[in-house]
Amino acid sequence: MELFRGRPQNAEGRLDKEMRVYDLLDRLGIEYERTDHIAAMTMEDCLEIDRILDVVICKNLFLCNRQKTKFYLLMMPGDKVFKTKDLSGAIGSSRLSFADPEYMEKYLDITPGAVSVMGLMNDTENHVQLIMDRPVVESALLGCHPCVNTSSLRMKTKDVMEKFLPAVHHEAIVVDLPEYEK
Repeated sequence: MELFRGRPQNAEGRLDKEMRVYDLLDRLGIEYERTDHIAAMTMEDCLEIDRILDVVICKNLFLCNRQKTKFYLLMMPGDKVFKTKDLSGAIGSSRLSFADPEYMEKYLDITPGAVSVMGLMNDTENHVQLIMDRPVVESALLGCHPCVNTSSLRMKTKDVMEKFLPAVHHEAIVVDLPEYEK
């Protein structure tokens, strides 16, 4: 794996949804670095990617309420333990669970393993609420996928919060999820 500044020189073999991410980031003037890799399906797969990017890639969880009427994208540190009851209490929503992949594709145009804040650019009707654990918001840099799990990006968290989210008409709810011993 190698670290590159900005978009790929050649779009051949890349999905349109990935290229749309680069187009938007470039249009917004957000600087980013990128690495290409084999499909990263788990947090364990991300360890080498983290080393190349020199940033911890977030754990991105796509969740919904029991009725499947409210959807959430949770960003939290990859090494942090997640318990649904903690998030449910923090946002006042009972019975959160992992949402079906069909909703992930419908609202974010992404598939399991590629869940990312970048998918919010495809949620033009704001079906998905972004929730960020405070350590992610307070970190200087953010690692994420560009809507595919064969590339990863590193950019300033401030740019995501102040440029990207307003441009895609989303706001983050910031929560303080507890730390558990592993």
